[in-house]
Amino acid sequence: MRIALRQIYPGFSLQVDLHLPGSGVTALFGHSGSGKTTLLRCVAGLEHAPAGFLKINGQVWQDDAKGVFLPTYRRPLGYVFQEASLFEHLTVTRNLDFGQRRVPRESRRVSLDHAISLLGIEHLLDRRPASLSGGERQRVAIARALLTSPSLLLLDEPLAALDLARKREIVPYLERLHDELDIPVLYVSHSPDEVAQLADHLVLMANGSVVAHGPLQETLARLDLTAAFADDAGVVLDTIVAAHDDSDELSRLDFAGGSLFVARRPEAIGRRLRCRVHARDVSLTLERAGHTSIMNILPATVVDIGPLESPGHVLVRLQANGTPLLARITRRSSRALNLGPGLPVWAQVKAVALLD
Repeated sequence: MRIALRQIYPGFSLQVDLHLPGSGVTALFGHSGSGKTTLLRCVAGLEHAPAGFLKINGQVWQDDAKGVFLPTYRRPLGYVFQEASLFEHLTVTRNLDFGQRRVPRESRRVSLDHAISLLGIEHLLDRRPASLSGGERQRVAIARALLTSPSLLLLDEPLAALDLARKREIVPYLERLHDELDIPVLYVSHSPDEVAQLADHLVLMANGSVVAHGPLQETLARLDLTAAFADDAGVVLDTIVAAHDDSDELSRLDFAGGSLFVARRPEAIGRRLRCRVHARDVSLTLERAGHTSIMNILPATVVDIGPLESPGHVLVRLQANGTPLLARITRRSSRALNLGPGLPVWAQVKAVALLD
């Protein structure tokens, strides 16, 4: 995907030039007012950024240099807003039918049954939106968007209006979309947890511009971007359930950098799990501790050390057999250990957050 847009408003300007993957989930992340939703609306054609260029998986949607600007109704996209925006007078079935009818039968790539199954809404079909929970409404809205057989799915903070319980209800369905459908997604969020759980590629925005972008794991581990995540700085690990220890109620998760033990998981051996390791939960030592309550200790190498806004602390970027890690430690500790690039250390991981 190529997105090159420039839009000027009173007191704010959007300037973006991006080459993005044509598959997977790309998260647009940043604080409120950074330009995420404005960018999404320009991609959708709801706003016209002059002198722009948009090419989505081989199809040009906008090329102002050649006088090309496809209106929204001609762009093969699905758009889900913070609010579900369902037709209140129609049943769920008829809301879904509205989405499907936008696409000629011969061009449909997502069947009605598949969309219903993916979002787990079989039991809701005869109900009207007023009788649905917030999470159920969003699942119906996403199913309706999928039934347009989009070349691109736009999700504008779809969990922002939901309470924690409803968010946990809907996230597994978003993960299923990621795993089972070959439709690229632009996902707007200001939640680090959502980004860590769902994204493959990260675009970090501030003041209408792109600060950085790249694969999720690599971008999260950059020392120059920690201010954007503040106390949430850390990395995401893709792991595999390798073993269960029923006597101690533990599960072992393997990844390229080693193994991590976590509380017993229900998933079968071989299942992939994504987890998050915060920099604040990693400490360093030059020798492997022999008597410690910390179970997860990984050999690693110091790559670089960067400053933090928090007084008296630094952020250490590590490599554990090619896997990036971050550790937040005090300046005093860094000096005491004489840390520097290339130094072998042991990373003690005090906590692992499973993203489920």
